[in-house]
Amino acid sequence: MTKFKALLFDLDGTLVDSEHFHYRVWNEILAESDVQLEYSDFLLNFAGIPLPGNAKRLKELYEIASPLEVLITRKEELTNERLRTSTIELMPYVAETMDFFLTKGMAMALVTASKRPDVDELFKKNGLGKYFKLLVTRSDVTKSKPDPESYNLAVQGIGFPKNECLVFEDTVNGLLAAKNADLTCFAIQGEEESHVKLASADRIFKDFRAATAYIKANELI
Repeated sequence: MTKFKALLFDLDGTLVDSEHFHYRVWNEILAESDVQLEYSDFLLNFAGIPLPGNAKRLKELYEIASPLEVLITRKEELTNERLRTSTIELMPYVAETMDFFLTKGMAMALVTASKRPDVDELFKKNGLGKYFKLLVTRSDVTKSKPDPESYNLAVQGIGFPKNECLVFEDTVNGLLAAKNADLTCFAIQGEEESHVKLASADRIFKDFRAATAYIKANELI
């Protein structure tokens, strides 16, 4: 079996526990229209979907009066404002996993549907930036996940063939983007009820500790 030389990581919900953060920001905006989302609904229907898609869906679903572009701008501005004052924790076992991959000399890239300023703000707080050779954000592509553009760009930039690249994702949209780019993808998802939707992943793990144990046991790197 070909060993993996490069690792490509999603950010939100995979490396950082940011889904609660985005859920709270959206509810702050939706409250202005007397609407509130349940977190289970957010996870099931909105997590992992780029901002424009979520804004369009929420506007149509709840008949929000604001023009779509105004709603998108409001979410971007409030996200930036709240990021400066919020603490967003890493997902379980991320720090030890990234340190392990770093000691193995793995080339690592971030492939995220978040915009570059949001990523930069997060990295200031959690120190993840030191692990990555390459960042591909929504600011760098014309089509976001599930389109494969971001992963194809990452593979090109990281400099390894696709069969030597391994992706880590947590949502259906991200998984589709990786598979549409013909990449091996491991899903990292602690919510077991979401595993059915992620069935097309090459492997599904509840956390990075389990994924790393599998990688070590099978000598995949």
